Amino acid sequence: MASALYKSYSVRDQTVLISGCRLILVARRLERLQALKDKLTQEYKVPIYVESLDVQSINAITSLPDRLPEDFKAVDILVNNAGLALGSNAIHENLLEDVATMVNTNILSVLAFCRTFIPGMVKRNRGHVINMSSIAGHEAYVGGSGYCATKHAVDAMTKAARHDLNGTDIRVTSISPGAVRTEFSVVRTKGDLAAEAAVYAGIDPLRAADIADNVLYAATRPPHVQVADIVVLASYQSSARNLARVKLPAAQEA
Repeated sequence: MASALYKSYSVRDQTVLISGCRLILVARRLERLQALKDKLTQEYKVPIYVESLDVQSINAITSLPDRLPEDFKAVDILVNNAGLALGSNAIHENLLEDVATMVNTNILSVLAFCRTFIPGMVKRNRGHVINMSSIAGHEAYVGGSGYCATKHAVDAMTKAARHDLNGTDIRVTSISPGAVRTEFSVVRTKGDLAAEAAVYAGIDPLRAADIADNVLYAATRPPHVQVADIVVLASYQSSARNLARVKLPAAQEA
């Protein structure tokens, strides 16, 4: 009964930077973006603009509006999805170049995208900012000093943004996933596939599609509903590093 009475908010015809309906997709690997564009265009018939962009380049981010086609300039939903972890060193053994890369990617790029696109939302008095945080933004763990610090920063800036934009029709959401099987652990272990496999051994992790579903849920609530934070964990996970490892069916292990 509740579902029948509760109507979601349509994002049809809105412009979504990184994920959504009239799509702007930016990332480093253009060939992947183009393949995704071709697939989505064929399946959903949505207008899509793609661009190879390194989120560690502040100038590339702040100049992005100048390169957008006219129909894409008014961004309605901004999804700050780029992020990475490098290494699992103790704080006194951190590689500072890795820490700098995490800070530039996980913190500065988010601030730069917000600084670039939120002013237009304020001018139009509508919009939604969705920042991809992490369970590591809610707690800390051994070997996570650099990464946890950056995700705590994302959590803090998202809360601050919600205060800054209070009184406008701009919503601000943080999504904080636990263990998700993507290329995240391959990057963190710098290509050590054995170490990457050990991260997910004995658990059935979240998939990227699960997190995309969280983004869609937050974006499609009615205008009077602001989803502040979604924390989502795998079923065998109770915290960032507390994962119950069990014997899974072969299909799940794969």
